Amino acid sequence: MNPQKRREIFQRLHDANPNPTTELVFHSPFELLIAVLLSAQATDKGVNKATAKLFAVANTPQAILDLGLDQLMEYTRTIGLYQTKSKHIMQTCRLLLEKHGGEVPNTREALEELPGVGRKTANVVLNTAFGQPTMAVDTHIFRVANRMNLAPGKNVREVEDKLMRFVPKEFLLNAHHWLILHGRYTCKAQKPLCHECIVYDLCEYKGKTV
Repeated sequence: MNPQKRREIFQRLHDANPNPTTELVFHSPFELLIAVLLSAQATDKGVNKATAKLFAVANTPQAILDLGLDQLMEYTRTIGLYQTKSKHIMQTCRLLLEKHGGEVPNTREALEELPGVGRKTANVVLNTAFGQPTMAVDTHIFRVANRMNLAPGKNVREVEDKLMRFVPKEFLLNAHHWLILHGRYTCKAQKPLCHECIVYDLCEYKGKTV
């Protein structure tokens, strides 16, 4: 795919949704971090239902530590892998208090030192909480980037690195939100809705339908 096509794709995605954001509900960097930690292999809708109840009673590292692990798991038990995730949350809250004064750090290195926080989670927090141009490649972005020939790669990191190089700078901050939403609602895994796609004519997917 040539640079002109890529620019036009992001221009159209921008025009259709100038201010995209995550569908996770949060009111602070800490709430976002906890929501993202819970979101692996879970839907945003399911996470939001759980965190709405949790954050109403505990939305700081100290408050969650005060809850204790057993009580935390009462709020997270509807989420897949909730036991492991809850342990990571407790460990993360402890580290945030011990090393960062209870605040969420705004560097990749510090974020990835937190239990349960990998590169993708760090990218989401850096982008959405701190406005840094990162690319959090999930299954949707990986599929869309390969299917459209936007930034094809054999693994998540390869796709991330290519998107960081190929996406025009003025679109980079919001690019991962546009691609996630496009993959979630239009360029679906099983049956892509090509007839509803605003970048249909620019897409290089050989299997696209009219």
